[in-house]
Amino acid sequence: MIHNQKKFSIFILAVLSLFFLMSFDLYGEEVILRIGSPNMVGTANLVFDDYLPIFAHISNPPLTKMNSEGQIVGQSAKLIEVSSDNTTWAFRLDDSLYWSDGQKVTPQDVKFTIEFIAQNVPWAGWLKEGLQDISIEEPNTVVLKFNKPHTQINRDLSSYNLLPKHIWEKVESPQDYSNPGENIGCGPFYIKKIDLNAGIITMEKNPYWKGQAPQISKIEIHLYNNIDVLSLALEKGDVDTYYRYASSYPYQNLERLKKTGRFDFVEKLNIGLYFLAFNLKRTPMSDFKFREAISYAINYPEILKLDTLGYGIIPTRGFVPSSMDHFIETELLTYDLEKAKSLLEEAGYVDSDKDGIREDLSGEDIFLTMIVEPDYVRRSELIKYYLEEVGIKISMKNVDESTWIALKDQYEYDITVTRSSPWGMMVHGSWGTAYFDSRRTGEGVLHIVDDPIFLELVDGLLSTTDPEKIKELAHSVQHYYAETLPAIA
Repeated sequence: MIHNQKKFSIFILAVLSLFFLMSFDLYGEEVILRIGSPNMVGTANLVFDDYLPIFAHISNPPLTKMNSEGQIVGQSAKLIEVSSDNTTWAFRLDDSLYWSDGQKVTPQDVKFTIEFIAQNVPWAGWLKEGLQDISIEEPNTVVLKFNKPHTQINRDLSSYNLLPKHIWEKVESPQDYSNPGENIGCGPFYIKKIDLNAGIITMEKNPYWKGQAPQISKIEIHLYNNIDVLSLALEKGDVDTYYRYASSYPYQNLERLKKTGRFDFVEKLNIGLYFLAFNLKRTPMSDFKFREAISYAINYPEILKLDTLGYGIIPTRGFVPSSMDHFIETELLTYDLEKAKSLLEEAGYVDSDKDGIREDLSGEDIFLTMIVEPDYVRRSELIKYYLEEVGIKISMKNVDESTWIALKDQYEYDITVTRSSPWGMMVHGSWGTAYFDSRRTGEGVLHIVDDPIFLELVDGLLSTTDPEKIKELAHSVQHYYAETLPAIA
């Protein structure tokens, strides 16, 4: 957001491999890895819960994955081929995979999974619209044909878990489905039990797994709805490691964890970021001059100190963090209160009646509604304070995640503080385009930019594999962000 576009992520080294580490607690003959996470699972649904599908990457591995070098490689698929025009993709399935009930994983499972996602998952609308045909070819290959070039299918499919056709084809209402018991998987582990009352997801070894044997017997994911309680559990040894989707370890608890002497740490620039987003469908947010003035009203150094405890650097107008490929230096975001006020005056946003609130171009007081999710209250309060310092009145509307998504999709808000994930920054056309493209759908997608110039840049990224062309377009996207400010990171 606003604050740490280039936030440091601090990862505990124990999470670098789930399957082949040795430092776990022994319970009789069992070696159990206990993962503590604040990513609360709400329903025992492998597809539609917010966080269970992420944990299920272990049990139901997608066709592809990103390796430690940032490259997309095969996972359940062992060979990936694409046509010269980028419209046809072929995925050859690993023929050694078996479901945990003993049935062999087949191309029919892959075909079913992709068709199921396209038809049932709202945030996969791009797949439903673009997929022209799906067929099975020998040997063990699934072929996807799209109605236009798509260079990132291998990357986009890495977020969708394989589903056993013989189980899920019988599910009549997928979004309402719940299975707290055994969920059939084809990875090295499968989900044995989802105990939402106890807050524990248990995974056991897949007895039909043919790959490298894990050195741990069982995985337990312990869910905590309080980050400080989770940190204390890690310090005490009640859990072995920490995982929070696309986020760092909480900065305020880092020093205590270091004092235990049981962990090593790495600091790494995070591709994900927090940002202030504008509803460009409404005035005055649709006015670039207004957004430009707001960019100077935000006290970036103070946010860096208060919110990230110094683990970060001040961002640029180009939105994209320096840790992404083809990053270019755009102008640094600058805090200048007087300049913010001056720009607002010049743009016609004045306080004519001297009541401390500026008026819009029609003469009405500017009252903006900021929708706020629980995780972003602190950051939102800072933004409210900064904007009211320049005469913009803010009403904070605290909502849960599902309400935030609904209001965002209906454009029933003025501004919001949200975040991107590293994955979100890389999908679609990459460089954050998935969050702004008005044609996209998804829970975290804002779809607020319908400018043909921007959409043409995105389409260019989606249709080319030429490294130089990609670099040129990536630079152009960052210049577009810097020149139009659809959001402030």
